[in-house]
Amino acid sequence: MRRLNASDPKFAAVFAAFLAEARGSPADVETAAAGVIEAVRREGVPALLRFSQDFDGVTLDEAGLRVSEDEIEAGVAACPAEVRDALAFAAARIRDYHERLRPTDGQFTDAAGVDLGWRWSPLDAVGVYVPGGRAAYPSTVLMNVIPAKVAGVSRIAMVTPPGGVQPAVLAAARVAGVSEIWRVGGAHAVAALAYGAGPIAPVDKIVGPGNAYVTAAKRRVYGHVGIDSLAGPSEVVVVADGANDPAWIAADLLAQAEHDPDAQSILITDDAAFAGAVDAAIAAQLVTLATAKTAAASWRDHGAIIIAPLDRAPDLVNQIAPEHVQFAVADPEALAARVRHAGAIFLGRHTPEAIGDYVAGSNHVLPTSRAARFSSGLSTVDFLKRTSIVGCDSDAFAQLADAGVALAEIEGLPAHARSMAIRKN
Repeated sequence: MRRLNASDPKFAAVFAAFLAEARGSPADVETAAAGVIEAVRREGVPALLRFSQDFDGVTLDEAGLRVSEDEIEAGVAACPAEVRDALAFAAARIRDYHERLRPTDGQFTDAAGVDLGWRWSPLDAVGVYVPGGRAAYPSTVLMNVIPAKVAGVSRIAMVTPPGGVQPAVLAAARVAGVSEIWRVGGAHAVAALAYGAGPIAPVDKIVGPGNAYVTAAKRRVYGHVGIDSLAGPSEVVVVADGANDPAWIAADLLAQAEHDPDAQSILITDDAAFAGAVDAAIAAQLVTLATAKTAAASWRDHGAIIIAPLDRAPDLVNQIAPEHVQFAVADPEALAARVRHAGAIFLGRHTPEAIGDYVAGSNHVLPTSRAARFSSGLSTVDFLKRTSIVGCDSDAFAQLADAGVALAEIEGLPAHARSMAIRKN
């Protein structure tokens, strides 16, 4: 864990170096992903089955790729009732939030008499990657699928690594409205969604988190299909004053750290004694935390405590451009109003970032690795396309044509100019 003090004359340089440190970039990932993608494009299902054996240790045939309706029903039935209720509760809140984000069509006639407008249309098909392995992530299903359903996407294909799909994931898929579920993971799943493979038809956009190979594969197929983002390790900044319970803030920092050894948790506080108490509380909580190995590595290698006046916190947050930022202070709105670069902002001592991961209603698919400087979290808009609409009658055209011809001619495009000039005669 790094300790930084804003009063140090060298703080600016040390802070800049800290931000520049790489997290989670394994060697040769891009080359490996490219080879897998090409094999799936060339061979289709045989490549999927081979990679499932090689990478996941699971032997499948083509008929076993799809999770059957009977299996889904059995999984839903096996999911504990309290979990099904929690999924329904979270899904309703996520749906309500994202319905409010849906844009509307528009049309107007400007001063020249030109009819202008725009129309929003949903994508036809979306693929959702849901990680498997050490844990089940039903919340990932809800956060990726529900905005697509709200947008009006008619086909949603979910892929998840083979080896047994957790009942909670199947229950989430049912409540969210997934069309089909396939037992395939890794870069080969991304390739199958992008190009099609046997019974798996191609989609128009691929969303959902995954490991470095999944991210590399999404980068390779982008352009042929759309993608949500190139997600990196998770991150949180907690801005907290000394009036907080150190145990609460320690738990918030560890909630991010337990995601991945490359995750990053940063505390910004103006109280050095409180900072020490939080660090001690982290050590105490790690003793009994089931994910302690991962969380401890994250906190040790990428964590930081920054001592700085709270008035400086928004500027530091803007430089970090984190995935999440919590303001556990007396007047969180005042500081948060000055933040321009953050995936999600959490206001007040009773709003931990974890509430946004599950049940607040906002999306937990957010920009990482400082991408909050130029991008936003996943929403309904990501599953819609905006089409421009233009209409001119003869009078409106006459008001635009001369300027259009002049611009076409200066750009050396005579056919463009003629297309307009011919209508003036």
